[in-house]
Amino acid sequence: MIQTAERASSRDQVDNYVYQRCLFAYHEVKARISGNVLEIGTGSGLGIEILSKHCDKLLTIDKYSCELDFSTYNNVEFKQMEIPPLTGIADNTYDFVISFQVIEHIEDDHSYCKEIHRVLKPGGKFIATTPNKIQSLTRNPWHVREYTGDELQALLRKEGFISVEKLGTFGSKKVNQYIDKNKESVKKITRWDIFNLQYRLPRRLLQIPYDLMNRINRKNIAVENSELTSSITVDDFYVSNQNNDSLDLFFIATK
Repeated sequence: MIQTAERASSRDQVDNYVYQRCLFAYHEVKARISGNVLEIGTGSGLGIEILSKHCDKLLTIDKYSCELDFSTYNNVEFKQMEIPPLTGIADNTYDFVISFQVIEHIEDDHSYCKEIHRVLKPGGKFIATTPNKIQSLTRNPWHVREYTGDELQALLRKEGFISVEKLGTFGSKKVNQYIDKNKESVKKITRWDIFNLQYRLPRRLLQIPYDLMNRINRKNIAVENSELTSSITVDDFYVSNQNNDSLDLFFIATK
């Protein structure tokens, strides 16, 4: 099952902000990759068309099946796999490993990073995005944990990466207007959580209520701010040096 709160679709304008933010990462990474590439976290396959044009071979893996027809691509293979470990993948295989909005879902993030380091060639790069914990408005119960820039850098260095380039994703004035609307809406919802249950209850107990409230919140914003919601595109995001204002961490770690 693909949960509405975690994977946005281009088919529903309500999800446009989240969809464009996810799609932006693929446009940003396309000029940075080459050779043999491993993608961890296929999702709905929104990045396959972009990635396949900028590498020799692409293996894309996900815990869930993907409805995309991969037979239309000569250099793409899909495998359904729950990780870690990266079963059946040899050491020193890939020039690049990319993983967008995945690490926050991984229970054993140390093993996850260690496995990515193992399958990269010497000098290979791991490019990851994940939400900036400082910017999170509420607890997301689908996330095992979230990271600050320093926390993610420490994890990557501990698992053997020799250098970490700390970049972040930022938004235009239009994006920031949408975020402000979202903040206002979230405050109206969370003001009823007077006992701070979102942080006290087990996260799995909160997942379905979170999805329902998130869906309602996105729809309300879209209805009340239709033009703003629909007008956001990948061009409204950019990458710069990471700081507390980054929407996402956009890190490049070298083996």
